[in-house]
Amino acid sequence: MDSEKKLAVLIDAENISGRYIKYILDEISKYGVPTYKRIYGDWSSPQMNSWKSVLLEYSIIPVQQYHYTTGKNATDSALIIDAMDILYSGNVEGFCLVSSDSDFTRLAARLRESGSLVIGFGERKTPSAFISSCNKFVYIEVLMDPENAEMPLSADEETKTEPVNGLSNKNAIIASINSILKDLGDDQGWVFLGSVGGILSKRHPDFDVRNYGSRSLTDFVQKLKKFDIETRQTKNPRIKHTYIRIKQTGKAAKATE
Repeated sequence: MDSEKKLAVLIDAENISGRYIKYILDEISKYGVPTYKRIYGDWSSPQMNSWKSVLLEYSIIPVQQYHYTTGKNATDSALIIDAMDILYSGNVEGFCLVSSDSDFTRLAARLRESGSLVIGFGERKTPSAFISSCNKFVYIEVLMDPENAEMPLSADEETKTEPVNGLSNKNAIIASINSILKDLGDDQGWVFLGSVGGILSKRHPDFDVRNYGSRSLTDFVQKLKKFDIETRQTKNPRIKHTYIRIKQTGKAAKATE
């Protein structure tokens, strides 16, 4: 990640609560510097009260958009128009779209087509189509309470390898890890864990170890108990690299020793 990458932060105020903003901006700081911070909504509506108290504190520019017609979301249109104007200005390298609304799916895809980094922020209810259109998608709930972020699944959902409610469950992640290891493994099946994590993020935009109650990728893989893990010392005595492979048992394990 480039911590100096210039980003445009565009927030759908009618779809996200103001109580999340500190956590969202803290997370965004990991990816770059917010050059634009704009928030869209009808500020004459009482629904916007939760945002009004934090706009000055976090230097977010409110964009007023009246609802001229019942049933039409003018706020979405204003955000999309601004996003395209900013894109063509060439002043930023990425966009942070803060919304749980599927209406921004095509916008995210278009921004990615231009070569921009697109990071989405939304609640668990966010449709999978919007999640998939982003390079990276972060669930707001995991920012609020990372210690209890893992979403419980039913017995039926646990057996699936497709995303559930937008979230790629453990079986989906395990299937992807197995595929990566089979494709990239050396003679003994080992693959650098950093490479595995990079590919997982591309295959599953919502993949974040915090979604599963883990603090690191190594911790997440260890908890799965389905892979062998090996730590190797690099030429730098202060740096170690972690490698994993599909768990070896019995004769297979002895043959690779």
